[in-house]
Amino acid sequence: MAEEKFTPKKKTYVEDIERTLYDIKDADHSVYKTQSGLTEEIIRDISKRKHDPQWMLDFRLKSLEVYNSLALPTWGPDISELNMDDIVTYVQPDAKMTGNWQEVPTDIKNTFDRLGIPEAEQKQSLAGVGAQYDSEVVYHSIQDDLVKQGVIYTDMETAIREHEDVVKEYFMTLVPPKDHKFAALHGAVWSGGSFVYVPEGVHVEIPLQSYFRLNAAGAGQFEHTLIIVEKNASLHFIEGCSAPKYNVTNLHAGCVELFVKEGARLRYSTIENW
Repeated sequence: MAEEKFTPKKKTYVEDIERTLYDIKDADHSVYKTQSGLTEEIIRDISKRKHDPQWMLDFRLKSLEVYNSLALPTWGPDISELNMDDIVTYVQPDAKMTGNWQEVPTDIKNTFDRLGIPEAEQKQSLAGVGAQYDSEVVYHSIQDDLVKQGVIYTDMETAIREHEDVVKEYFMTLVPPKDHKFAALHGAVWSGGSFVYVPEGVHVEIPLQSYFRLNAAGAGQFEHTLIIVEKNASLHFIEGCSAPKYNVTNLHAGCVELFVKEGARLRYSTIENW
C-alpha cells in the first residue's frame, strides 16, 4: 500500500480591518435612562416602558430573584471587577422604530452609514435588515415576497404584541434564567433584539441581518434573538455587534435562542467588535 504524503499548506493571514471604524462615538442624545444598578423598581420601570404583558413582567421579576440567588460564573474570564451598581441597564435613544432609513435620526443614521449597514442592505441584496441602537431597535425591513410566504422578521417587542403566543411558548426555554447569573440578568432586563419565524418548507435564499450598536458609556445592552425555523425550511441569519472604547465598564449580555425543526437548516453567523 503506497504511503500517502501530506504537504502542509503555507499559513495565510487575512489583512486586519481598520478597527478605529468601530470607535466612533455619538453624543448621548438618549431621551431616557434608568438609574444605574439592578432593583425591582428598575425592572418594573423597564417593563412599563416596554408595555409588557403581565406574564413578561412576572418573568422579569422571577429572573431578578434568580440573579440575586446565583454567584458569578467560575468559567470564562475574570469579571469580579464588574459592579452592577454602576451599570445603566436601559437606554432609550431619541428615535422611533421605522422601516424608512431616511426617518432614522441623523446622528444615529450617520453612525450606521459609517459602519456600512445600509450599504450592505443595498449591495448584498439582504432579505431584511434590523438595526438596534443602545436598548431599542430603530430600523427594520423585510422583503415583501418573504412576508407573502409567511416569514416573520421583526423586533422582539413587536413580536410580543403581534405573535404573543409563539414568543411565550419559546422565550428563554432554550437558555433559561437558571443557566447562570448573566442569563438571569438578561431575563430581567432584556430589551430589543430580533424575532424570526420561517414557516415549514420555506427557504429564505438570501440572508437576514441584524446589527446591534452600544453607544452609551457605562451602559449595558441586552438584546434577545429568537429564531424558529420550521420543518424542511432554511435560513441564513447574520448578526453584528460593536461598541466604541470607553474608560468605564460597559456590559453586553445578549441571548440567542435558535430552534431548528426536523429537516430544517439554519446558518447563524455573528460578527463582533467590542
